[in-house]
Amino acid sequence: MKIPAFPFLLSCSLLLCATARPVAAQSDAGSVTRYQADWNSLKNYQTPAWFQDAKFGIFIHWGVYSVPAYRSEWYPRQMYLQGSDENRHQVATYGPLNKFGYKDFIPKFKAEKFNAAEWVDLFKKAGARYIVPVAEHHDGFAMYKTALSKWNAAEMGPHRDVVGELAEATRKAGLVFGVSSHRIEHWWFMNGGRKFDSDVNDPAYADFYGPAREEGETMSPEYMNDWLLRCTELVDKYQPQLFWFDWWIEQPALDPWRKNFAAYYYNKGIDWNKGVVINNKYDKAYPEGTTVLDIERGKLAEIRKLPWQTDDAISYKSWGYIPEDSFKSTKYLINNLIDIVSKNGCLLLNIGPRPDGTIPEPAVERLLAIGRWLEVNGAAIYGTRPWKAFGEGPTQVAGGAFSDAKDKPFTAADIRFTTKDGKLYAIALDVPDKDVVIRSLASGAGNGVVASVSLLGSGEKINFKQGSQALTIQKSSHYPTADAVVYEIQFR
Repeated sequence: MKIPAFPFLLSCSLLLCATARPVAAQSDAGSVTRYQADWNSLKNYQTPAWFQDAKFGIFIHWGVYSVPAYRSEWYPRQMYLQGSDENRHQVATYGPLNKFGYKDFIPKFKAEKFNAAEWVDLFKKAGARYIVPVAEHHDGFAMYKTALSKWNAAEMGPHRDVVGELAEATRKAGLVFGVSSHRIEHWWFMNGGRKFDSDVNDPAYADFYGPAREEGETMSPEYMNDWLLRCTELVDKYQPQLFWFDWWIEQPALDPWRKNFAAYYYNKGIDWNKGVVINNKYDKAYPEGTTVLDIERGKLAEIRKLPWQTDDAISYKSWGYIPEDSFKSTKYLINNLIDIVSKNGCLLLNIGPRPDGTIPEPAVERLLAIGRWLEVNGAAIYGTRPWKAFGEGPTQVAGGAFSDAKDKPFTAADIRFTTKDGKLYAIALDVPDKDVVIRSLASGAGNGVVASVSLLGSGEKINFKQGSQALTIQKSSHYPTADAVVYEIQFR
């Protein structure tokens, strides 16, 4: 058993874990340079081609919180906040929280209809290229077999290694597997239960609910060591090529642990000969360029030079399953994907399965509709890169996180551009009812002389005229897809 080379952590017995190994120095004879746990070394990180090419992934929020299925996946926190709607609902439905707490939902989380292969088949039909289940959410219940806690899906509830089953099915389908960890937020997530007589205060459940401290308190070294060991355990057991973190890893105290994890994970990618990605929000946790930026429920208004990602939910109200959720339209989802890709981003689209393991029908319908659109128009999405401009048109995008509900519907006059293999793809974000006018491709714009225009999915001859003010593409007699149409343009 080797003790990991995390010198600042050696005071903690939690480090006696075989999953962690030393971070290697640069090796001899011109071999690959290993990453060190410092920012100068980590700034050598390069986003792998698979991620830049994939463009579309599926996020999965599934856990014990799908059993109460009330308001959102934050129910386990809110149910312990006295005076909240969730607290009132909990007491009225299940009784006092010293008699029935969050732990008591675990036996009801049976996942009896969960079939990893069927899920992955659906995601592949949707056109997704990578799959990212939540390995552990803020509630502290691990969806995988862990040596660090008995509170996991393999030993309780479903009695199945959900993450392991999804990893196997994902790779068998030829897709890329990733995980997300929200473990760090558990430091404070259940703290409402400390303030009154609830099972959070019962020592018998301290290893599940704890620490349940305040957000303003600095995390203990023991807790941060545990976080690091859980992350490295996920890396070693499941070899994810993407590791997604929520916002709270930006805590200053976690800085040495963050660097150590990144170096460890990136070196594992070298060992596996596979490109790996860390997703995190903002730039307080990891400096720009050391990871891949993720924007929650939002996007950018312009092209970003470095690759980035939006994580967005297929529904408006919750990331996990709730029966009364409302779902975004197929047009919104397809347009959102196109807009993000035109700006050098990827879309990680979330679904929330029911506690029995079935996926809500509105989500299934939308995923299959996205897949049908991509089957015709995927050439303009997969493997593409941004053009000189992301697009043009009258509709302004609300940039930034949590802007999904602020976006206005796109029109056929809104055009987005992508490029690949010398071809330019001009995507109208609705089905045109008149000629399409693209001012960025006017003969006077200096962006090339158009030689041909074709409509993806159609054999119809497309008539066009490149004038001094715009490229005008004649309205088609029939468009092969709804929601958005793609013109492939070649230049002389």
